[in-house]
Amino acid sequence: MKTKRLSVLLLFTADGTSDMPKLSRADVLKFVVAFGIPLGVLMMPIDWIPLDDLTVVQHRLLAIFLLAALLWVLEPVPVFATSILIIALELIMISDKGLTVFRDASPGHDIGALIKYTDIFSAFSSPIIILFMGGFALAIAASKYELDNNLARVLLKPFGTKPSHIMLGLMLITAVFSMFMSNTATTVMMLALLAPIVATVPKGDTGVKALVLCIPIAANTGGIATPIGTPPNAIALQYLTGENAISFLEWMTMGLPFVVVQLTFAWWLLQKLFPASQSEMTLRLDGTFQKSWRAYTVYATFAATICCG
Repeated sequence: MKTKRLSVLLLFTADGTSDMPKLSRADVLKFVVAFGIPLGVLMMPIDWIPLDDLTVVQHRLLAIFLLAALLWVLEPVPVFATSILIIALELIMISDKGLTVFRDASPGHDIGALIKYTDIFSAFSSPIIILFMGGFALAIAASKYELDNNLARVLLKPFGTKPSHIMLGLMLITAVFSMFMSNTATTVMMLALLAPIVATVPKGDTGVKALVLCIPIAANTGGIATPIGTPPNAIALQYLTGENAISFLEWMTMGLPFVVVQLTFAWWLLQKLFPASQSEMTLRLDGTFQKSWRAYTVYATFAATICCG
């Protein structure tokens, strides 16, 4: 009896309202559409699908693909849950170790080639995934111990107070950070650093637009310089193997000059499109580096990663 009362209490707060999330009609509709359409395709006879020589495995994969696309677009569940669900469904429905019912051919149709379960599981240990995990972990550590903000403050000081020079400094620092960190994380960090400067700019000064726009432009451009700067780079590098393999340094030799040219052009163009009315801007660059042993460990790891890259 006590257990039953406890379970009831856990479902309600002190004011008698439930803590459980309430689903709206839109949420329910998204859920029904996201799962209903793929299920309908899966239950549909293969002959009804206008594709030639479609095997049973391909039919199932088509349904899984539709499920993934709808779940990512409609988001009735978190996106990471969708990724895990897709891998689980592939293991169950199209792998050589899936459920017995899914390993049998349908009458009159070729089942096709089942995928090895090890090939599906290998996605978790892909070098590209490990590469990104390392980059994300490094970015989180740098953010936690404020290495990114403090470096940005230190590196911005030599650029003085002229708006054009400040914009150049912001673009260079953003580009360098985005070479080794997520473009999104770099943009958020640098825009947060820029917020106090923007707040002091008089209304009507178009130079603010240039200062704000230069950061995402530099983040996207800087990501081109290294294989880990943006996901498409790492994915392309995965296919360059054997005689066509490209090292980290070779990629930078190719990408860095392009980044320098594009940043220079973007810096010039932004000044022409959005000229600043002020001759000087005041930078608030207060802050100190943390001095704990954990912070020093992060500093050393960050430096070693860049040197070993």
